[in-house]
Amino acid sequence: MKTLIYTVIFLTMTVYSYGQNKENMKNFDSNYVHTVYFWLKNPDSVEDRKAFETSILKFMRDSKYAKTNFVGVPPKATRDVVDGSFTYSLVVSFESADAQQKYQTEEAHNLFVAESSSLWTKVIVYDSLGI
Repeated sequence: MKTLIYTVIFLTMTVYSYGQNKENMKNFDSNYVHTVYFWLKNPDSVEDRKAFETSILKFMRDSKYAKTNFVGVPPKATRDVVDGSFTYSLVVSFESADAQQKYQTEEAHNLFVAESSSLWTKVIVYDSLGI
């Protein structure tokens, strides 16, 4: 039993230390920014929202190329220029366009698309290079 507990603690610490965490996610990289808006087919479905959130958070945790990320929902719009029609947004920064291209084909991204694409009806992507 003791060995099992030590093994679990060791594996948890190993995964945590090599994965993205709040400390290493603080440095936003303005070289290349990837912004994605998702419109779910059933935005009021608790099950669909949970499935989407679980999948996208796992994707961001497992991505080898995303330097920083933010997953959000629209706030209540207070001005006419604010578009709050989407269900979720994702903002990811990369050190380069090459890193963003590798992100598009990595296993974590492919798994996210396979798990979640049936949940959305529309996706819009905006990519930006820093000036």
